[in-house]
Amino acid sequence: MSAEDLEKYEAEMELAMYREYRDVVGIFKYVVETDRRFYLCNAVDVKVRADSGDAYFEVTMNDAWVWDMYRPARFAKNVKVLTFKDVNVEELNLSDIQLPRPGFER
Repeated sequence: MSAEDLEKYEAEMELAMYREYRDVVGIFKYVVETDRRFYLCNAVDVKVRADSGDAYFEVTMNDAWVWDMYRPARFAKNVKVLTFKDVNVEELNLSDIQLPRPGFER
């Protein structure tokens, strides 16, 4: 496989991921961003934990969709993330989401 073939494959996978995101975003309530992943979920709980003076975040999500093109299954019933990095949680306002119409993609 050439570098060009690999780039084309990754671009196609990224477009497929965006299409899937567009199709499922309306069924979720929260967006969660960690240093490694992007999630959509319907329930999220973030706790700050301290162990030996170091603080970290414990993020628990239910009914989640994971933005990761290398995962064979992107839906997960329960997800737990432990991280020392920032965590961003936003509640979606579905009336503000305006996705492109199907067929608009290039």
